[in-house]
Amino acid sequence: MSYTASKAEQSASGKMKMNTDIQRLGYQPQAPYQLDLEVFSVADLRDRAKEQVRVTHRYEFHTLVCVTQGKCIQMVDFKSISCEPGSLLVVRAGQAHNYGSEEDWDGWNLLFRPEFVLPVSTTSHDLKLALDLERLPEHLVLSSQELRKATDLFQQMREDTLIDAPHDDVHALLRHQLHTLLTRLSILQGRRQAQEPLVSSTSQRFRRFQQLVEERFTQWHQVADYASQLGYTQKSLARAVAAAIGTTAKAFIAARINLEAKRLLVHTDMPVVTIAEKLGFEEATNFSKFFKREVDCTPAEFRRRQRTPI
Repeated sequence: MSYTASKAEQSASGKMKMNTDIQRLGYQPQAPYQLDLEVFSVADLRDRAKEQVRVTHRYEFHTLVCVTQGKCIQMVDFKSISCEPGSLLVVRAGQAHNYGSEEDWDGWNLLFRPEFVLPVSTTSHDLKLALDLERLPEHLVLSSQELRKATDLFQQMREDTLIDAPHDDVHALLRHQLHTLLTRLSILQGRRQAQEPLVSSTSQRFRRFQQLVEERFTQWHQVADYASQLGYTQKSLARAVAAAIGTTAKAFIAARINLEAKRLLVHTDMPVVTIAEKLGFEEATNFSKFFKREVDCTPAEFRRRQRTPI
């Protein structure tokens, strides 16, 4: 995997063009490695990437990070996640991730292209396997026994990436192993959810709301818009969101807007006024007030803090 991020193209005058889109870290394994899945330890990553490990990246690939020893605080979409042995982070393509500043910890990294999780065949059973990643939470905590099983799978996959065999055969083997790992994690998560009281209709209502927010948050900022589109009353939607994540529908929408604002502030050079327009605010001042109310600092201050070297 290469940690050389792509830079904006240079203009004929020699000046750097404005970066108006979030720069992503693509899946670029070091030659002559040609597989669509890569497994390596955090220690190996530090040796290979040096200081780039401390930088926040937005990946074009899916990543599993499993902590096996030590403690650390990692960041996923600007949220701090305290990790210790047994912590497993599921970082999906498009999310921003930072390994944190601590160096006295180790674990496994599993990287794979989004399309690699899709099965070769198209039976309904295989398609279910392909969707397992979406069923997983951002942070799983494995028991000692579960961690040993996961570690064994990571180790086996690492060894199998080095097999001297036809490329297609190794890919097929790794794909099945990845499905095994994701399915095991999905079963574990399913068991935990089964132990939690949850009304299925309420859960379904929240998932529909969540999906619609992802599609329309740059256009719709009011709960009423979502309730109307979904055919719910605002009260029933509020109950569904509160039951699912313990917050209000308004706060959920605001959090999604602010997440995108943070991504754009950190990973692009767009002026605040342009970001405001992109996020559906008619006036930049309204966006700045909204952002400060939610994040407790102005957009410019947030950008400066995040870009200041540690």
